[in-house]
Amino acid sequence: MNKNQITNIEVKKNNRNRIFRYICKKEKTSNPEISYDLKMSLPTVTQNTKELIEKGLIQEVGELQSTGGRRAKALSVISNSKLAIGLDITKNHVGILLTNLKGEIIKYERFNNPFKDEDNYYIEINKKIKDFLSEIVKNDKNILGMGISFPGIINLEKEMVSYSHMLGLKALPFNSISKFFSYPCYFINDANAGAYAEGINKEQKDEFFYLSLSNTVGGAIFNSNELIYGKNYRSGEVGHMTIVPNGINCYCGKSGCLDAYCSAKRLSDITDGNLDLFFKRLENNDKNIKEVWDDYTTYLSIAINNINMILDCDVIIGGYVGSFIEPHIDSIKKKVAKRNTFSDDSSFIKNCSYKVATAALGAALNVIEKFIKQV
Repeated sequence: MNKNQITNIEVKKNNRNRIFRYICKKEKTSNPEISYDLKMSLPTVTQNTKELIEKGLIQEVGELQSTGGRRAKALSVISNSKLAIGLDITKNHVGILLTNLKGEIIKYERFNNPFKDEDNYYIEINKKIKDFLSEIVKNDKNILGMGISFPGIINLEKEMVSYSHMLGLKALPFNSISKFFSYPCYFINDANAGAYAEGINKEQKDEFFYLSLSNTVGGAIFNSNELIYGKNYRSGEVGHMTIVPNGINCYCGKSGCLDAYCSAKRLSDITDGNLDLFFKRLENNDKNIKEVWDDYTTYLSIAINNINMILDCDVIIGGYVGSFIEPHIDSIKKKVAKRNTFSDDSSFIKNCSYKVATAALGAALNVIEKFIKQV
């Protein structure tokens, strides 16, 4: 095959990919509309939509209203023609999610299931997944695969969970986990998964930093529809940047880490592990809770300002704390603005879009995206 042939194949694939993405984001569309919006010739679009119909990915759904002349046939993605599972593994829980080509959450469940790197643990999770799918998935062939989110360093090059202090893991090969499951498995760090959920389907492709405030603190950089992984797949690991020299001891063995000051546990430990109760008491102006929150947000504002100084991009606050942050974000913005050398505009600080199931959704969307890229 010569170079020109390879180029033509790539162009055709790219065209089909762009057309399919466009249709996935629309309730209904038509060949003329796709042609106009994507600046492609009508014959090119028509040929590609014909192929997508033959693949069982899109379908004709009647006709659109006439704008003068013949009515165009309406096209729509067959959302549930392909599905993906998201599995979010944490120290004490497991979240299981099912999504479709449009990124819609079909079902989500979370179980209390303490992590153990043992065969029985993975066998039990596989059984939970089968039970979870039994009533809603009639054809396993529709399932593209399973995205697995881990709180740790996911080395895609070496195909291993290279490090997870929270789960007590070092150099755990992907295949030692995936062998227990019936579907192709794709691994992703939990904060990266959160960033993926926030960014992959957005129209705007600007860079942002996803700050995950869960029982551990993590982060991820998302830019132009892609995660920025870093040389050692550790990009965004702000939880272990030193925020107070010789400060509070962190679970990692060092002291003064952001994680020690801004994990969700810092708040929930005060209310017997109930984060929801912490924020209810905060809303009721509990004096002790307000003092803790003020201290927490002071360190959080330092971290957010530092991130913005380095990356000069939006910061999305996510994770467990992120799901409660919206009523309090203005006070955080004020604290950050006081620290910013260049501007008192803190509009770059954003609420997260997803309050629950974020890591599981991002892991599943990672699988969907891999499929869409090769359509």
